[in-house]
Amino acid sequence: MRLMIAGGGGFRVPLVYRALSSGQFAGLVRELVLFDVDPLRLAAISAVLSSMRPSDGGPAPAVSTTTSLAEGLRGTDMVFAAIRPGGTPGRTADERVALDLGLLGQETTGAGGISYALRSIPGMLELAREMQRHCPEAWLVNFTNPAGMVTEALVPVLGNRVIGICDSAGALVQRAARAAGAPLPEGRLDGVGYYGLNHLGWLYRLESDGKDLLPGLLADAQALSGFEEGRLFPQPFLQSLGCLPNEYLYYYYETEHAVGAIRAMRQTRGESIHEQQSGLYPALAAAGPRAYELWDAARRSREEGYLAEARTAGEQRDEDDLAGGGYERVALGVMRALADGATDLGSSPGTGAQLILNTPNAGAVPGLPADAVVEVPCVVTPDGAVPLPQDRPAGAQLALMQRVKEVERLTVAAAAHGRRDDAVRAFALHPLIDSEELAVELLAGYEAAFPALKRLWRGGD
Repeated sequence: MRLMIAGGGGFRVPLVYRALSSGQFAGLVRELVLFDVDPLRLAAISAVLSSMRPSDGGPAPAVSTTTSLAEGLRGTDMVFAAIRPGGTPGRTADERVALDLGLLGQETTGAGGISYALRSIPGMLELAREMQRHCPEAWLVNFTNPAGMVTEALVPVLGNRVIGICDSAGALVQRAARAAGAPLPEGRLDGVGYYGLNHLGWLYRLESDGKDLLPGLLADAQALSGFEEGRLFPQPFLQSLGCLPNEYLYYYYETEHAVGAIRAMRQTRGESIHEQQSGLYPALAAAGPRAYELWDAARRSREEGYLAEARTAGEQRDEDDLAGGGYERVALGVMRALADGATDLGSSPGTGAQLILNTPNAGAVPGLPADAVVEVPCVVTPDGAVPLPQDRPAGAQLALMQRVKEVERLTVAAAAHGRRDDAVRAFALHPLIDSEELAVELLAGYEAAFPALKRLWRGGD
């Protein structure tokens, strides 16, 4: 199989290569093509890959790089996409424009997420159209954030051949199952109930041998304290809620605390990553055999800062989280299931893989449109991802999902068709903004930071 990564100079690409070079995914890909518009980033990541050695001597894919999208796509069977238009300075602007108005400044949630989507969607639509031209039978596995919105924008172009992924929902389910004493085989979600949108979902059922273990877990403060999502929220709140929220719901349930904690930090998350990567990429390109060691130290440091605003002073992330292995395992599990109907994650040939993915609803979540992209357990086979039916969400959860979904759809319309008024409406409707006046100020701030937005509106239909 030939795999192309759009955003091939991205920081997490070595995780994909590591997984393809050893262990259960070794041999799955014969050729890995890294496409990026930045030659320096390609050179740096190539240096990291060249300095890596498979831990078990497994076959590593042949690696090539290109700055030509057409060249990268020709003959490709699978595309992973993880692009970041504007780079880390763009992320910093996403955060700062919102923070300067007293709002949450976060990469994918709230104002920053809308701004990010307005930049990401046009480039991803171009990628999808080029795929139709050069590799129409290829699948697109989308990492590009905000994953749900980007995937929804691509469905009209690629249909079921695009699948959005994120590791946070699946990681929540695995951590909760271990805390409840009933760990799940990877690639199986039997008895799991989860509904939501990307970065906005809830684990509401966790069955083992016909018994729902979730109520007991929610009542056990000690068990909850043993994993990240359980520590994010007060135990009485979780018990009254009756489910476990995705970690990103911290920004909705604890908005004031989150904004205060971010504003009290010396740097935003984006500024910290930009500072790290500005010097890192040139160093990687020149590091020779030490490139992987240098990259891995930077990766661990980056993981340690994830969601730091939600942790108390001195609280460290779980060692499993720091080890990495989230996104790429989901992506490669999807890829193997699309290729032959099995994963090596607990599935047998013909049964497909069960994974939490972003895909059109098709009635899986009652109360949301059939064509709305949702994040739910799916079965993946060579025919694509099929969402599994879920319970109807509780009233408050469904109302929040419906409102955020409308924000997402307005954002997609704004980005895909150049509709500035829809962008203003999206900002105004978002529950973390909820103000027409602030919406106008936000969009003006993002237009000043990203002149391409004004060009987008001029090109609208």
